[in-house]
Amino acid sequence: MFGLIGHLTSLQHAQSVARELGYPEYADQGLDFWCMAPPQIVDDITVTSITGQTIYGKYVESCFLPEMLASQRIKAATRKIVNAMAHAQKNGINITALGGFSSIIFENFNLQRITRIRNIQLDLQRFTTGNTHTAYIICRQVEQGAQKLGIDLNKATVAVCGATGDIGSAVCRWLDARTDTAELLLVARHQGRLETLQSELGRGKIMSIEEALPQADIVVWVASMPKGIEIDAENLKHPCLMIDGGYPKNLGTKIQHPDVHILNGGIVEHSLDIDWKIMHIVNMNIPNRQLFACFAESMLLEFEQLHTNFSWGRNEITVAKMEKIGEISLKHGFKPLALAV
Repeated sequence: MFGLIGHLTSLQHAQSVARELGYPEYADQGLDFWCMAPPQIVDDITVTSITGQTIYGKYVESCFLPEMLASQRIKAATRKIVNAMAHAQKNGINITALGGFSSIIFENFNLQRITRIRNIQLDLQRFTTGNTHTAYIICRQVEQGAQKLGIDLNKATVAVCGATGDIGSAVCRWLDARTDTAELLLVARHQGRLETLQSELGRGKIMSIEEALPQADIVVWVASMPKGIEIDAENLKHPCLMIDGGYPKNLGTKIQHPDVHILNGGIVEHSLDIDWKIMHIVNMNIPNRQLFACFAESMLLEFEQLHTNFSWGRNEITVAKMEKIGEISLKHGFKPLALAV
């Protein structure tokens, strides 16, 4: 059995979803209540591969909200993640994906040091961040989106914003090794990590966002957008492909221009309907088919009986692992969300 640990995008979103899912006692409560709320299994999932194989899973709502970080309720945020992991393991889930902020919080706050939650000894082999599949899907979206827009990667400049993160660095490695991308622009906040990545790749120009955006034919966003940044579509190249790999997705509401094409990055579409209700509440266009690639990774590992933390740690994703998860993804009927032009 596979599991998905997720969270909602805001307090308001959480309240509306709680009401829809039949938890009225959660629906009218404020942030303090959500800081105390325990994880809940709120959905049972059935997925069938194009091979004919069927697997079963559960969605674990962590009750984490991004406002907990903004309001300095760090202890509550970290407790949410490890409690959700313990809840998944207690319920016999073999492989669980940490979705959204779950994996970021786990890594940034070094939560692997917490090995025991009450009477549960955490087995980290049962958990995966899903970042390898996400990185693979984003890279395929770059390749397919560029082709659709007539952007020649041999002549194109690609800016990766969040280049030193787990997903961002993997995207850079793929673009360097598997494509003939003409120029890579590396954008991130940590100068030392940027220099390390540049040295590893043997290429790439380190730039600020303001310097990189006007030069880029393709922009890959895999980091939270810096607070207060303004993007003027007139300063971007036309056409420009922007792949929004963040959560929640917000570039589409910030940039409106006919020659700037926004694609929701890290989203896959399954060939067959999935029996679940959770994707109806996170605004997928086709909720029975579309889902986050990180969630799909736990499904793929369950299909293949690879109950291991396939994606784990920071900057450990190799091109070979991306190729492997990509082959499994295609085998079972998943494909990258395509650009609608």
